[in-house]
Amino acid sequence: MKIVCNGKEKEVRDGLTIEELIVDLELNPDTVVAECNGAIVLRPDYPDRQLSEGSVLELIRFVGGG
Repeated sequence: MKIVCNGKEKEVRDGLTIEELIVDLELNPDTVVAECNGAIVLRPDYPDRQLSEGSVLELIRFVGGG
């Protein structure tokens, strides 16, 4: 199925969860804020929140530095 992730169309498998996508992108779920279809998704919901055809996802990473 097709979703839009950070403004780019992406082909993903059916039933993919937000957490699975984040891990597939080699990101740490603890450092990512996810917005799906205009709504912030709480981190504890990442494993259960399945993406669907046409979902629009924004992933924002927090990076520390000094």
